[in-house]
Amino acid sequence: MSIAETDTDGPGQTGGYFLPAFSLQRPIADARPVIFASPHSGREYPDRFVDCLRVPLLDLRQTEDAYVDRLFDKAPDHGAQLLKATYARSYVDLNRDPREIDPAMFNGDPPGPVATPTVRVEAGLGCFPRIGARGESIYAKKLSTDEGRARLDHIHTPYHAALSAEIAALHQRFGCAILIDCHSMPSSQPGRPQLPDFVLGDRFGSSCTGQLTSLVERTLRASGFSVTRNAPYAGGYTTRKYGRPKRRVHALQIEINRRLYLDEFKVNPIDEMASLSHQLEGVIGKITEFSERLRP
Repeated sequence: MSIAETDTDGPGQTGGYFLPAFSLQRPIADARPVIFASPHSGREYPDRFVDCLRVPLLDLRQTEDAYVDRLFDKAPDHGAQLLKATYARSYVDLNRDPREIDPAMFNGDPPGPVATPTVRVEAGLGCFPRIGARGESIYAKKLSTDEGRARLDHIHTPYHAALSAEIAALHQRFGCAILIDCHSMPSSQPGRPQLPDFVLGDRFGSSCTGQLTSLVERTLRASGFSVTRNAPYAGGYTTRKYGRPKRRVHALQIEINRRLYLDEFKVNPIDEMASLSHQLEGVIGKITEFSERLRP
């Protein structure tokens, strides 16, 4: 099922087939070597998935980076591309290595190669999340090998194939590329009663030039926001996979505190979302302008 409380333009479920794994909006203005990607804002929950849940759908919706794609929807106006996931992150997590799999979730063989267990997998937050917002197991039964393989083949693989191809095309055309991986975070976490407005993750300087991180931080602080770097989020699979600053490919993760734009319990936008979108358009503009300085 598609979640459509305020999503009039979202895709719907079509029979038993997979929808396209993503949508890609091309630049409206003169193209710049920049991609904004939103891997966790997908709102598609297939009926076959919902039917095997043991928790309310709201528990999964609360794990979405809900409406982050809309916060950055002005990116094409500034010459950047906007890549948006279709499916919910609880169905398959596009910001995880496809080998981050918990074999115990499957009734049979795992659907692909399995890496050494990571902290995320052990916590139930691998490529196929096992828990929801309340920390409870979301599935009423184990998954089949075929179901897991289908999610990888039809969603995870096409999304990253497209992202890789677009980065390569920008790099070939402009001699550089910038990827901004767009996320949101809960307003509080255990042991962290209140998080800052924004967390910038550049993997401690290894995924992009510090000039880009500093530019985004300055721009956000000038608008009155609180900003930290790399704590508690330093960047995930996407920034690690694509960030190669020595090759002029820069990847920066932006985490936005959901209290700025969202009713976190109901997972609905609040009035302040419009203002935040406007302020983020200023950030988008600064990044696209900066990209011209990176060209050889």
